[in-house]
Amino acid sequence: MIFTKEYWLNCIDRTKRYAKTFIKWLICSAIIGITCGAVGTAFHYSVEYVTQFRSGHRWIIFLLPAAGLLIVFLYRAGGIKHDKGTNLVIGSIRNPEYNVPFRMAPLIFITTVITHLFGGSAGREGAALQIGGSLGASIGKLIKMDDSDKHIMTLCGMSAVFAALFGTPVTAALFSVEVISIGILYYSALVPCILSATISYAITEKFHITPTYFILNQVPEMSLATGIRVIILSVAAAVLSILFCMSMQVIGKTFKKYLKNQYLRILVGGVLLVLLTLAVRCNDYNGAGMNIIEQAIHGTAKPEAFILKLLFTCITIGCGFRGGEIVPSFFIGATFGCTLGGWIGLDPGFGAAMGLVCLFCGVVNCPLASLVLSIELFGASGILLFAIGCSVSYMLSGYYSLYSEQKIIYSKLRPHYVNLYTNQEVKTNEHSEAE
Repeated sequence: MIFTKEYWLNCIDRTKRYAKTFIKWLICSAIIGITCGAVGTAFHYSVEYVTQFRSGHRWIIFLLPAAGLLIVFLYRAGGIKHDKGTNLVIGSIRNPEYNVPFRMAPLIFITTVITHLFGGSAGREGAALQIGGSLGASIGKLIKMDDSDKHIMTLCGMSAVFAALFGTPVTAALFSVEVISIGILYYSALVPCILSATISYAITEKFHITPTYFILNQVPEMSLATGIRVIILSVAAAVLSILFCMSMQVIGKTFKKYLKNQYLRILVGGVLLVLLTLAVRCNDYNGAGMNIIEQAIHGTAKPEAFILKLLFTCITIGCGFRGGEIVPSFFIGATFGCTLGGWIGLDPGFGAAMGLVCLFCGVVNCPLASLVLSIELFGASGILLFAIGCSVSYMLSGYYSLYSEQKIIYSKLRPHYVNLYTNQEVKTNEHSEAE
């Protein structure tokens, strides 16, 4: 009775539709993965080269203010006067009025390299999201996809370039589908994002780019004492994540309020960074600082390193230099965790790893991507401890984020629909939840 002719025709129709969609995304993912893998490889080697050059020519920091003027000129010449950066890419997934232009990819590529060359405190992965999002959206437009599919193409591009630069394809894919709307996962984009990230990652391996991976000297056994120490560290990381997000927002707004001219704003910011570099008498806080992260994972960090990196990064991004906030958040979390971990009885290297993952979770509100990140960076032996750290940091970091276009769809405190932009109306929303 059930297995009628109509039933079988519907089954065949569904099978064709699923197969057609799957093949479509196989092809599109390959296009995105190959394109973004090639661009990501070029971007990786460019940043690596200028970082090495800067390390051997420390005087180049004095040219940072002039480099800032060049960055503003390039963006204005490219027709982008009020660039929202990663926020534009995130906002474009929900809002069809947000247009991610193709010229955004070469502009962020070049200007991020300039920032790293002359010593601005910025990362690569934030730029990767912009490059990938721009390339994905542009390819979607080129092959005349509808808005829904173009959004998935944007997510694929974000995943692919992120994976190419950091060598963490699963984290890259999960981050892309999780970061847009907190409380909702874009499962329809999961297969395309995983495939794009994997293909992109495979291309970087062919060009001998080594994925980021750290070997921990010690992973403590799970116990009540260890669990309490991890909770203490993750609570502190959540508080620090709020401080980081608020500082980014306040310093950026302060620059824009008192220095409305973009050229003057970035010039003043560049001068401040030069003066700060001279004041601390080292170059530890210029560039991404991957070497300092590695030292922290090995158990060595200056107690003041995390707060200085936070200050350098907020000024760099706030005044208009280009780059990302993710690697600086790794730096801040690792150095903070190394210091605090040693104080509370954790192995400093493990504390650095926990601080890195928990702070990343707090500033991007992506607990699943953060947990997978811990596995891809440090192995799976401490997964239960990292799971505790990520969940606590996610809950206690509140409605703050590095990305103002990110939305918290469901409350962090109870199953409650809030649909709230991060960094806005936090107190009002918390009161409504309490009621």
